[in-house]
Amino acid sequence: MALSSTLDRLHLEAKQNKWLRYFAVFNRIALAAGFIPSGFVKIFGERFTSLSVNHPMGQYLEALYHTGFYYTFIGVLQVSAAILLLIPRTATLGALLYFPIILNIFILTIAVRFDGSLFTSPLMVLANLYLICWDYDRLKYIFPFRLPGKNRVLPNQKKYNNKFPTLFFAGVVAIVIIIPLAISKIYNIKPHNTLNDCNRQCSTKSCNDFCNCIHLEGLSLDSCLEVYNRH
Repeated sequence: MALSSTLDRLHLEAKQNKWLRYFAVFNRIALAAGFIPSGFVKIFGERFTSLSVNHPMGQYLEALYHTGFYYTFIGVLQVSAAILLLIPRTATLGALLYFPIILNIFILTIAVRFDGSLFTSPLMVLANLYLICWDYDRLKYIFPFRLPGKNRVLPNQKKYNNKFPTLFFAGVVAIVIIIPLAISKIYNIKPHNTLNDCNRQCSTKSCNDFCNCIHLEGLSLDSCLEVYNRH
């Protein structure tokens, strides 16, 4: 009960803050903008990128493109999640539908070291989590918390707190800066998107061999990393 009451109080304080409300709206629009173009590409049956099929992400996207209606289905889900996010009454459903899709993209991006979404996908996951937390009052009943005997409904607020949450937004700025920096340091080598881009990171022959292994021979990322680590 103590945990539930604490979460209720913190959530109510957040909902009463005008700036945090604006931030929720911003996240909904930003996330929707991230899925609508890529979703329509899939619905219209077009290839998502011009990556070479030798690239690990290119291999995945090429195989995905040839799955037929499954490729279209993913596009429909992306566009549906985006539209639901933009409609206030369905924003919660949109956030829940959006989350497993963007989480999958994030894990895929990390797994194949894809430059295209290496920095944006983790930030999109966090933005999505913010929206889920924003709708905690609607979702709390599915959590294994012991709720108070009288379930409190969030009151309608005619007057909002105008105090700017400096610490919160300082944390947001820090996350936006730190996450790309941290991710850029977790790999000692990446395939990048083209052979030239890959070779620019190289100062050793083993690195050039890795790039050739990926972009010219089209071997798997694990196989090319094994060759690179043998030197």
